[in-house]
Parts: sequence; C-alpha cells; structure tokens
Amino acid sequence: MDQSVEDAKVFKALSDPKRLAILRQLRSGEKCACVLLEPMDLTQSGLSYHMKILCDSGLVVCRQEGKWTHYRISESGKTLALARLSAVLSTDSKQSSDRCSCE
Repeated sequence: MDQSVEDAKVFKALSDPKRLAILRQLRSGEKCACVLLEPMDLTQSGLSYHMKILCDSGLVVCRQEGKWTHYRISESGKTLALARLSAVLSTDSKQSSDRCSCE
C-alpha cells in the first residue's frame, strides 16, 4: 500500500480530541472498554468507532477476554508513528535545492 495512505491512517487516528483522550488513558496500561467509557462522553458505539480507527492505524491493539475487549498502546505502532512523523517532516535535500522558476 502507498506510504501516504498508511501515514494518513496514523495521522487521522491522532487528529481527533476523543481519540487523543483515549490514548492518554491508555498511557498507564491496558484498559477494558468499560473503563475507557467511564470518563468519556461517549456511547458504546461511539467508543467502538474510535477504537476501530486507533486499531486500524496500528497505534492500539486489542484482545478479547470473555465478552470484554481490552486495549493497549502498541509499542510497534508507537515506534512506527514516530518514525512516519519524522519522515514526513524531515527535509529532503534534493527537494530543498529545487528553486521556483516562476520569475
């Protein structure tokens, strides 16, 4: 898949205040969906929507335990997200030497 598409998944996951609040909760470790819901102004379906985006981006992983789903930050996803952000924002020496010929 195109790297820009993968980057967009990660950046989309980070572009919503509710998802950022969920990630803040997960910084202290794995949490059950019911625990994530408590401090949030979300319905169960709303939480599911946000968790799907976070999981699809690779930032969060989940596991089932009976009828409950537990979520945690993915170490590999976190590393990948930091690397992709760095790559997107790093200066490309070839492109920086290109000059506008509009004059």
